[in-house]
Amino acid sequence: MEVVTRIAPSPTGDPHVGTAYIGLFNYVFAKRHGGRFVFRLEDTDRQRYQPEAEQRLLEMFEWLGIEPDEGPELGGANGPYRQSERLEIYRRHADLLLETGKAYRAFETAEELEAMRLEQKRLGRPLGYDGRGRSVPREEQERRAAAGEPHVIRLVTPDEGEVTFVDRLRGEVSIPASEVRDQVLFKSDGYPTYHLANVVDDHLMGVTHVIRAEEWIPSTPLHVLLYRAFGWDAPEFIHMPLLRNPDRSKVSKRKLDTSVDSYRQQGILPEALLNFLATMGWSMPDGREFFSVAEMTERFDIDRVSLGGPIFDLKKLRFFNAKYLRDLLPLEEVADRVEPLFRAAGYEWDDDDYLLDVVDVLRPRAETLMDLVDQAGYFFRDTLRYDEAARKQLAAGQSHLQDVERELSMLEFFDYDGVDDMLRDYVQAQAVGMGKVLMPLRAALTGTTQAPSVTDLIVILGKEESLRRIGAALTFIDAGLPDDDPQRALEEEKARKAAEAEARTSHKKSVGAERAAKARASGASEEGPR
Repeated sequence: MEVVTRIAPSPTGDPHVGTAYIGLFNYVFAKRHGGRFVFRLEDTDRQRYQPEAEQRLLEMFEWLGIEPDEGPELGGANGPYRQSERLEIYRRHADLLLETGKAYRAFETAEELEAMRLEQKRLGRPLGYDGRGRSVPREEQERRAAAGEPHVIRLVTPDEGEVTFVDRLRGEVSIPASEVRDQVLFKSDGYPTYHLANVVDDHLMGVTHVIRAEEWIPSTPLHVLLYRAFGWDAPEFIHMPLLRNPDRSKVSKRKLDTSVDSYRQQGILPEALLNFLATMGWSMPDGREFFSVAEMTERFDIDRVSLGGPIFDLKKLRFFNAKYLRDLLPLEEVADRVEPLFRAAGYEWDDDDYLLDVVDVLRPRAETLMDLVDQAGYFFRDTLRYDEAARKQLAAGQSHLQDVERELSMLEFFDYDGVDDMLRDYVQAQAVGMGKVLMPLRAALTGTTQAPSVTDLIVILGKEESLRRIGAALTFIDAGLPDDDPQRALEEEKARKAAEAEARTSHKKSVGAERAAKARASGASEEGPR
């Protein structure tokens, strides 16, 4: 028997991390057994359907690298793969159930159903449909339907007893039949319910293993009854544990960022996200925490899934991502991933080696690709903005900056060892702590105190640019102005002095005019004695 699994998300909003989680386990299970993985869009909920959400779901799986063997974009022998394009298939199967007496048409209005619910509540009876539509003769059902009277199609379900199925991870599960009483299969709007479409599609697409979240356990008895009504063998059911918030509640967007799009925009890597999701309720036999999807597939055993609710911890996700950025992905790969983000930020460079050097020196301090973008600004700006901590360091280390500027300008061998030796020799000669020299120098080169090693900075920026930045910092210190733009500070200082000079001149003229007026008033001659 060929193993076939599927993922069947609803395009009703942001692609949810839970969809990626379940998709991963379906994909790996199928590939572990040499089977097929099917992608299907369950878009029968037309009130919540969002066309743009469909495209984003497709893009999410493409970004993750979880490639289906069949799907809307790929086609396949069992298409179409959008449920909205399969309505005639569902109609035929609903008609089959009607013909065999396994389903019936029910014509209750919304008002009648509400009255039924209120009566059940008043009498303290279980809430739910009471099966009253069963008593309507089939001939009458067909006549009223042919006349265009709105109605639904309901499944005939057992009145008593329990519906039992076997879950691979949980064993035998039983639910009272009263909880699935005569569920709707076809709605009055002409669309099937999820339950009918799901069962028909899984059967026709040859799905052998239904791997989904445990929140679908209450729906499974209805699906089992549908398989029985059609006379089909049911697939094996495997219900995965739900992802949990740190407070153990179900992961939801009200408490946590659950959008895969959001993680992508933050600079989370698909490899890291999949690796992290793989550890949600499952572990490698050898205890490894970091592994690829291919490595997971090679060692995968669904029976190793733990039913304890796995905690979706965003801090741990960022930890995984940092590990991939720093250690698991080659430098060239990280640079390729971040390059379009650098371009979008307006960064420009002429030398590919410069980009590699920048990424290499920054990635030990980054957890995401966007961290690299945020931290890299000073490598690409002509004019720095000094933060408050940097200004203090510049003021405290002016003399060291002047000395290092001179030493650097005379440095004959400009490479990592040459720069590092020069800095160490200078610090030793001054008999001061390294921080007294390096912190002001770091501030001069970057505008901040939170940056890589000074030697790395000087070597990457180059001798000419490093000297220019140190010189600009010294000019900024000399200006003595609380401004973060040295050039603008100089211009404003020049303008201030010009304004003061003009004011003094104006004041002198005003005083002279006042004295002349007083002299004329007293009869004195401005020409003096003849």
